[in-house]
Amino acid sequence: MAKLSDRYDPGPQVAQCGAINLGTKDLEKSLHFFSDLLGMEIVQRDGNIAYLRGYQELTHHSLVLQQQEESIVNSYSFRVKRPEDVELFATEFERQEIETLEVPTGTEAGRGTAVRFLVPGSGHPFELYYDIDKPESAEELRSKLPSNSSRRRGLGVRRIDHFNVQTSRETINQAESWVRNNLGFNRREYALHRDDTTVLASWMSVTPQVHDLAMVANSFGKTGQLHHVAFNLENLSDVLTAADVLRDYDVTFDLGPGKHGIGQAMYLYVLDPGSGHRVEIYAGGYLIFDPDWEPIKWEREQFPDGLTWYGDPFVYKGDARSLETTPSAGL
Repeated sequence: MAKLSDRYDPGPQVAQCGAINLGTKDLEKSLHFFSDLLGMEIVQRDGNIAYLRGYQELTHHSLVLQQQEESIVNSYSFRVKRPEDVELFATEFERQEIETLEVPTGTEAGRGTAVRFLVPGSGHPFELYYDIDKPESAEELRSKLPSNSSRRRGLGVRRIDHFNVQTSRETINQAESWVRNNLGFNRREYALHRDDTTVLASWMSVTPQVHDLAMVANSFGKTGQLHHVAFNLENLSDVLTAADVLRDYDVTFDLGPGKHGIGQAMYLYVLDPGSGHRVEIYAGGYLIFDPDWEPIKWEREQFPDGLTWYGDPFVYKGDARSLETTPSAGL
């Protein structure tokens, strides 16, 4: 029987954050951090590439670690809502004369065909896909809960939460508006520069979360930068436990633990020992269900509370540089 929704075509849509592919100079150190400490499951390893997921992720992976000379982000991937959306997005990008690349099935293990492109105005390598395997965990890791892919282990990372990326002040308006107008991200909270026109930071989502993607102005004119990737824990006390455990393993802290006013989640920023990439341990936050949600603008005098509601003090200097050099700025 046909559904009412079958009569309408909303166009291609992004469903959620899929995975991040991180280059690391020391794969074994990165695996110890993400698997042994954070508790992510190593689903597959092919030589110098490893695929991991959280204990509530049923799909093949949300993190790819790749041994390489440079610790850079190889790709940020998002899952789309329908199989045909991959091709529909590719067709639209070609119409806009955005160079695209088809990434064949299996290029990233367990994943189907994807379209790859650089975000106009920021240069971040995004990939969009739909098809992905949903393998069962090894029997010794399997949970009795069918909604979990494996038992909770280590610090209990449930899933990937969001990406925070940076581009230059000169290009951020173009990049931020492009992802909203073309990928369907909704602006949830934001702040502007002194000119009240240029985006300082924007928190956007395609899900009820406050942000699946944040974009922040880089005061040094850099584009294509990762500020951090966030992984989700179940509750606020788990972040405090993570701080206690990671401190004992000499993992470098960047900021926290504390709580953001923007998004209202608990945070802890640490550095992956193998790659140096900034990772946010993240829990809590509010959800948005209102279809007519109006983006919340943070004025300059309010902004310190937005960045740090409590925790490590943050002195807002009223410019992008203070944001760029303080990990809490991007959430």
